[in-house]
Amino acid sequence: MTDTSPPKTDQTASLITRFLRATEIDTRLLGMIGALMLIWFGFHFYGAIFGNGGFFLTPRNLWNLSVQTSSIGIMATGMVLVIVTRNIDLSVGALLGLTAMIMGLLQVNILPPILGLGNPFIWIIAVATGMVAGAVIGTFQGWLIAYRGIPAFIVTLGGLLVWRGCAFLSAGGRTISPVDENFALLGGGPYGAIGETGSWIVGLIACAGVVWMLHSGRKQRQLHDFKLRPMWAEGFLAMVGCGAIIGAVLLVNAYPWPKGIVNAYAKANDITVPAEGLFISHGFAIPVLILVTVGILMTVLMTRTRFGRYVFAIGGNPEAAALAGINTKWMTLKIFALMGMLAGLAGVVASARLNSATNALGVFDELYVIAAAVIGGTSLAGGIGTIYGAILGALVMQSLQTGMVLIGFDTAIQQIVVGSVLVLAVYLDNLYRKKVK
Repeated sequence: MTDTSPPKTDQTASLITRFLRATEIDTRLLGMIGALMLIWFGFHFYGAIFGNGGFFLTPRNLWNLSVQTSSIGIMATGMVLVIVTRNIDLSVGALLGLTAMIMGLLQVNILPPILGLGNPFIWIIAVATGMVAGAVIGTFQGWLIAYRGIPAFIVTLGGLLVWRGCAFLSAGGRTISPVDENFALLGGGPYGAIGETGSWIVGLIACAGVVWMLHSGRKQRQLHDFKLRPMWAEGFLAMVGCGAIIGAVLLVNAYPWPKGIVNAYAKANDITVPAEGLFISHGFAIPVLILVTVGILMTVLMTRTRFGRYVFAIGGNPEAAALAGINTKWMTLKIFALMGMLAGLAGVVASARLNSATNALGVFDELYVIAAAVIGGTSLAGGIGTIYGAILGALVMQSLQTGMVLIGFDTAIQQIVVGSVLVLAVYLDNLYRKKVK
């Protein structure tokens, strides 16, 4: 008797396809997570076999990796909008450096004689000034592009040189340090984190947010008679989302303060340190929370507002968008203003982390930001891009750089690898789009 049942490989493929359709999980997201895991485990085991040990998959390294990703990730969320509308911004690294220098000068040279050293308003004024300065410069560049008809490549390439020169001249080439103590907390470190209890509070709120989003999305589908996901799929997504959040909380809480800082803290607060030592968790770093907040707000902006729909409409077909009544010039100006403001915020995180403003701050960051957006699935042809993809792309880029530093690759090899990964990402993106079509 002939066996007419389909092969097991076909059955497996069919099960996977049905699972992906039921859960509506983005296959590109799965691919990026898979690539990230491959990078992490690859560097870890390479170090374990050929190096002095596997140091990559440790709470300390992953915590530092998240902090290092923050400034690039913040700018990458804005770069998605720029690239989706078929533009480019090569000036973000120089803009980060200039805004950081402005904030450094305010905190060290300008505000202390006026308000008094250690005044609690110094860091607030500095942050606001840096973000406003970034927005103003971004608005100016957007005006040149939208209303004067100069290509974005030329305007922002000129901006890369001009703003870098302005940053150098503003301080005469000097390094400005140290920044305000409260400002420095925005860069991370033992005191720039929210601790174990705060991290659990954030984690539980985030889990509640995941459940609420799934419940709200289901209600909206019912309201508009859209197809509903099976309940098991909703439960699976809630379980995966909350599991990832709880795992992140456990990870950041497993990284303790260094012994020297613990002893200094205990001495300052009259705490007796036991013989086995005092374990104080870092918890989530403040710059990581800033990145997550920016990611959520930018996702809402892109997916839940008229502004976001206009962005994708312009990227899909600028001429049709203009004929439909969208003011494409005004939109372009606002997008570059937003990009400038995010570069200013990234300048806050980067300079706070270094506790200084230097002329080297932000050098080559524009390349990493563009690479993060492209690796995250943003199409250079316009019209396609996601915020979470850009943040994951930033994490991939930083993981590559950190991993190569840990295993001892020199700068030249790092540049070769990063450049090759960028070209490969664009090539795979082209293949994916051809398959979809």
